[in-house]
Amino acid sequence: MEKRSLKNSLIAATLALFATTATVTEADAQQVKNVVLVHGAFADGSGYKGLYQELTKKGYHVTVVQNPLSSLEDDVKATKLALDKQDGPTILAGHSWGGTVITEAGNHPKVAALVYIAAFQPDNGESTLKWAQSLPAAPENGILPPDDNGIIYFSKEKYHAGFCADLSQADADFMYASQGTIYAKAFVANITDAAWRHKPSFGIVATEDKAINPDIERNMYKRSNTKITEIKGSHVVFVSQPAKVAAVIIEAAKSVSK
Repeated sequence: MEKRSLKNSLIAATLALFATTATVTEADAQQVKNVVLVHGAFADGSGYKGLYQELTKKGYHVTVVQNPLSSLEDDVKATKLALDKQDGPTILAGHSWGGTVITEAGNHPKVAALVYIAAFQPDNGESTLKWAQSLPAAPENGILPPDDNGIIYFSKEKYHAGFCADLSQADADFMYASQGTIYAKAFVANITDAAWRHKPSFGIVATEDKAINPDIERNMYKRSNTKITEIKGSHVVFVSQPAKVAAVIIEAAKSVSK
């Protein structure tokens, strides 16, 4: 009787240990709650306000990088500095030119997955310009040749229709006024180690995009086996459809938290 009682006690203790271990393991599993957002050309980080609000109200810690837009190297450095400050695994998301930046910066050890928002996604040895010229531009596209300082601008007359047609005129005017200045040399810089070759990738096609031909986005994402979500919106779909863009980022976070 005593032996049976001792055996039952050992079984109960073992089961309790397994239950405790399972609970600890589940509690200690790393949930990706950090998001770093990288803006593109002809814009700045202020455009991410709506997306920031969507993500933070769902418990995500969001950092917005202010790219200097002076070169690919400088933008990658700014992004990596933001990643250094994260306290755990992070989703790295980039819009437009920011896609090229996260492709180079995304090999940072804290990056768990990449999200391309109507963004460029070059491969090793490829530049942004290569893909920008791979298909005809829309008539509304207002990107101008470099000026005497080597800076590229988006035509003010075409900015609303060609960059952010689904925003109000007032919002378009603010975006134009607050944009950074990007040097042409950034667009011809080649990728050295494409992070999408090593990290899970998610891509958003803005179906009404006039700044990047949506088929260019589709072609890049298909080439890399990126998971594609199509959202009806202009090039700044993250401004006009922040909840839908947030849903893709959250999907990426959950996919690497399992």
